[in-house]
Formats: sequence, C-alpha cells, structure tokens
Amino acid sequence: MLTTQQKLKILEGHRVHDKDTGSPEVQIALFSEEIEKLAKHLKKHGKDNSSRVGLLKMVAKRKRLLDYLKREAPKRHASLVKKLGLDK
Repeated sequence: MLTTQQKLKILEGHRVHDKDTGSPEVQIALFSEEIEKLAKHLKKHGKDNSSRVGLLKMVAKRKRLLDYLKREAPKRHASLVKKLGLDK
C-alpha cells in the first residue's frame, strides 16, 4: 500500500486543479504506482495468489479508466500515457 506522503506526492504531479483528488488522471497515476509495487512484491513472493488477484483487479480498473479518458478527452489521455510511460 502507498503511504499518505506517497499519495500526496503523486497527487501533486497529476492533479488537474488545486483541490483535485479524484480525476481520472490522479486515479490512474495512483493505480500505476500501486501496480508497480505489487508487481515487485510478486517477483519476490511468487505464490502469493491473493496479491496476484488484487493486482489483476487493479490492472483491469486502470484499463477501464484509461479507456474512459481516451473516449472523453484524447489529448489528456495522450499526455498522461506519455507522462507515466504506459505506452508500449
């Protein structure tokens, strides 16, 4: 899990306005950081299936948010994907 300080740091870098805590950009950035941490954990603890299930749920949720953002605001989507390095 991310600490409060880590979340605030991510919020600062991705918020759309001063009081933004729930925009798709912020949610995707938070999910991306959490996914990265869980992936590292699973490399070390390969048999932790409950964490694997949680990871898959987070990846699916991030994908839905990315699809929504791409549909509603393609320019914001493109800049976020580039900023987070999600394109392959």
